Amino acid sequence: MPIISRFFGIIITMNYREHGPPHFHAWYAGHEITVAIGDSTVRGEMPKRALGLIMEWLELHRAELGENWNRAEARLPLSPIEPLE
Repeated sequence: MPIISRFFGIIITMNYREHGPPHFHAWYAGHEITVAIGDSTVRGEMPKRALGLIMEWLELHRAELGENWNRAEARLPLSPIEPLE
């Protein structure tokens, strides 16, 4: 899965061969979650602090994530997204 962002030990990826609804994957310290871009639904387990950072990042970059989802569906290269600072 292409990495689209990294921050505070968190890795954000999006896969080209995924199914809807639009979402991304987040990895941290052996944990993985899937987060829906539209309604922020989370599947999986993540430490509370890391989850809070991921959700903050999502709110800042929701439009860019949607654009990357569209690019992935069109099999185009994904754009990197700025990390949370």
